[in-house]
Amino acid sequence: MSVPLAAPPAGWAETNPVRRLLSRVATMCLVELQKLRRDRSELITRAIQPALWLLIFGETFTRLRAIPTGDIPYLDFLAPGILAQSALFIAIFYGIQIIWERDAGVLGKLLVTPTPRAALVTGKAFAAGVRAFVQAVIVLILAAILGVGLTGNPLKLLGAALAVVLGSAFFCCLSIVIAGLVLSRERLMGIGQAITMPLFFGSNALYPVNLMPGWLRVLSHINPLSYEVDALRGLLIGTPSRLWVDFGVLAGAAAIAIAVASGLLGRLVR
Repeated sequence: MSVPLAAPPAGWAETNPVRRLLSRVATMCLVELQKLRRDRSELITRAIQPALWLLIFGETFTRLRAIPTGDIPYLDFLAPGILAQSALFIAIFYGIQIIWERDAGVLGKLLVTPTPRAALVTGKAFAAGVRAFVQAVIVLILAAILGVGLTGNPLKLLGAALAVVLGSAFFCCLSIVIAGLVLSRERLMGIGQAITMPLFFGSNALYPVNLMPGWLRVLSHINPLSYEVDALRGLLIGTPSRLWVDFGVLAGAAAIAIAVASGLLGRLVR
């Protein structure tokens, strides 16, 4: 004689910790995106720099043929790198917003609610990813206008969007970690500006890894931006890539950064 399965107790959805965490992450992400709706001009102004890289640097070096990229035109090779760069520039200064929220008293109020710190950080990380994705669409449209041979496969485009979101989540959390260590806007701005260009030039965004000197090649292999660019190139223009490795590194780096940033969040309100 079979025994009927017991129904889950009332309020299970509210008390289930995983579901509660995901719900609060989604809530925090939506709060962050509401800020984007109030200032849409920010996306346009932030798209100017990647547009200049494509229009000036990309077009010029394509004609010079100074950087060998095989059978792929240099502009096609460059476009995924500029896409990753635009996401990096959005996410790496996200810690400034955390410091502003601390100064306004918002962060202290959030930390005394039942919302886990990991949910707060994850919400901000994925909000940064969505911001970067919206800007990435602008960069992709410009790249298509310039004649870059982009894929039209919907699954590959979704994979590229996921790579942008994961990469932005990591760099957003890196910014929050720095904010938790330096505790001031001025220091965070200085460190952010100091590490942004080394991260960019120390990746494969502008040139193939095999053209780099040995020491720079080592740095490229430990730079998450390189894995983001490699995934974007493989998905958008069809170059050989190691997608499982790329997404594994991006997801692992994002998870570790979220954990570290969550642990340092309390330092900002002491």
